[in-house]
Amino acid sequence: MTDLSQLDLNLLRVFDAVARERHVTRAAQRLHLSQPAVSNALARLRAALGDELFLRRPGGVEPTALAHALAQPVAEALDRLGEALSVRAPFDPATARRVFPVAFSEYAEAVLAPPVLARLAREAPGCLLAIRHADRTNAESLLDSGEAVLAVAVLGEPPALYTRLRMLPEAFLTVMRADHPLAEGVLDLDRFLSVPHLLHSPNGSRDGALDHALAAEGRARRLGGVVAHLSAVPEILGRTDFVITLSARLARRLAAAHGLALREPPVAVRHTRLSLVFHRRFEADPGHAWLRRLLLAEARAV
Repeated sequence: MTDLSQLDLNLLRVFDAVARERHVTRAAQRLHLSQPAVSNALARLRAALGDELFLRRPGGVEPTALAHALAQPVAEALDRLGEALSVRAPFDPATARRVFPVAFSEYAEAVLAPPVLARLAREAPGCLLAIRHADRTNAESLLDSGEAVLAVAVLGEPPALYTRLRMLPEAFLTVMRADHPLAEGVLDLDRFLSVPHLLHSPNGSRDGALDHALAAEGRARRLGGVVAHLSAVPEILGRTDFVITLSARLARRLAAAHGLALREPPVAVRHTRLSLVFHRRFEADPGHAWLRRLLLAEARAV
């Protein structure tokens, strides 16, 4: 039996990083260590446990049966230890140096990132908000793996280990080029459905909030295109007869920036609401709590 007193806590941190990343170089980057330092730590851990732990394969490493068995208990133990220490550590935003990896939907990033980053620059200049994309298909896995400490997107009810806070109720507007045939006159449902529609869908879905509203009326629209990024939308609208129905905040920004026309869609689209979701292990983390308060305050301001 392995004597736990002989195990260095730093070896367990290395094990956890390699188990999560399945790649030694990425684990080293995650830990801010050199690759030789991580390889040396793995060698010491292999000797202590009498197991290879991670086998080389194309593109990374594969955990052995023992590594699979250890991965969850080690991760949970390190998380609990980190939580216990963070509760005692004060957080002064003016002097703190901390990276907050977060996951935002494109809408959340467009609406919240500008005011939040401006406030961070004023109040916490030593902190970094590192944003990556999230939606309902990947948010839980990003939170579970530790790649993000919180997610802001249109999300469903999370598992019991997570806390969900509601933010930003949102209406919808339809956007089109300024000289579009639908930009003037009565916009009834028949006219609305006579032109092709553009759908913004970062995860590739061809079903949006508008489609559910139309289905309730026994109608359907014709999609002319689906785009993953909003940056392409203004030029597409300028070159075609496409229209796009977006959250009202984004629609107004696009219209103001690119001289586009706005219309109320002729069908009631159910309001959506962003959610802020985070693992309950961060409840008592002062830095995390400060960031949550900042996000909620800026959401209310928006």
